[in-house]
Amino acid sequence: MSEQEIQTGVMTALKTVMDPDLHKNIVDLGFVKNMKIEGGSVSFDVELTTPACPVKEQLKTECQEKVGAVEGVSEVSVNMTAAVRSTDHSQPILTTVKNIIAVASGKGGVGKSTVTVNLACALALTGAKVGIMDGDIYGPSIPKMLGIPISPPKGGENNKIFPHEKYGMKVISAGFLTEEGQPLMLRGPMLGGIIQQFLQNVEWGELDYLVIDLPPGTGDVQLTLTQKAPLSGGVIVTTPQEISLIDAEKGVKMFQQVKVPVLGVVENMSWFQTEESDKKYFIFGQGGGQKLANQFETTMLGQIPIIPKIVEAGDTGQPITITDPDSPAGLAYRNLAEQVAAQISINQFNKEDKIDSGFELAWEG
Repeated sequence: MSEQEIQTGVMTALKTVMDPDLHKNIVDLGFVKNMKIEGGSVSFDVELTTPACPVKEQLKTECQEKVGAVEGVSEVSVNMTAAVRSTDHSQPILTTVKNIIAVASGKGGVGKSTVTVNLACALALTGAKVGIMDGDIYGPSIPKMLGIPISPPKGGENNKIFPHEKYGMKVISAGFLTEEGQPLMLRGPMLGGIIQQFLQNVEWGELDYLVIDLPPGTGDVQLTLTQKAPLSGGVIVTTPQEISLIDAEKGVKMFQQVKVPVLGVVENMSWFQTEESDKKYFIFGQGGGQKLANQFETTMLGQIPIIPKIVEAGDTGQPITITDPDSPAGLAYRNLAEQVAAQISINQFNKEDKIDSGFELAWEG
């Protein structure tokens, strides 16, 4: 067979490989690139929309099997790559950041900051360029959780701020602006001013994902961010407990009112599990996160267990996703990152949830 005939057969075979999230074949999606055919040897790239794609290995295996079955093909080499797509920027701000993820909860104490840190670390482990913004001005905990010494970030021309870096991620926090253990006593307008500086003056550089840890509630910081930042979507963190769900509902409704897509729900502290046993103890109840996801017709992104090592890792500034990525908790966070990245890609391709930030838009109609 000629190489042209082999290529035709290969492309026909690849048109039967479907992306299960986007519900289209990888040829029509434009994923197949750099195809080379030399005799019976076929090589090509599959360029996904995120390095955190949860079906990457599944797609690679299917490509190898189907192309290998094409007449005239004796050898197949599939190289999986990724080019993260950018959410539409409705504001001339953070234009070098492709996607911005806001992590929220209606109340404190549900482990939102721990989820933020480990979600960001899990995205970074895939090879994505990641930043973290600590939006909890009154209770900044990100520096402690990442083991970053408290020191002012370096400044540059035009009031630019250079973020700290840790584990390959860029990090900014109000915790760097004061001495360790000292409170930041600010009124509402000053809170907004700090967030504005984080959005406009920080030299984030090229990022695939900026993960923002929002403070609990629905106050000044949340409104400033949803008004000014082109958010790709919001992630809601809750525990299975009913009292937590009541406040988590408010977080969902806040995103809905300001036209920010809800990427889904993370149920934290889903069960307790010792290192010696696989037995699960549902000390805060069961099914709360799924109930919330069902109520608002959104995705259940993942469940995170209570494991002593998660607490220890946060206290020592060594996130469990970095130090023990194959542990039950590490795997749970890595799965969460894949699901979040997948939801962003789905929204971008469907074009149903275009970001249209701006508080005033919440009152249209």
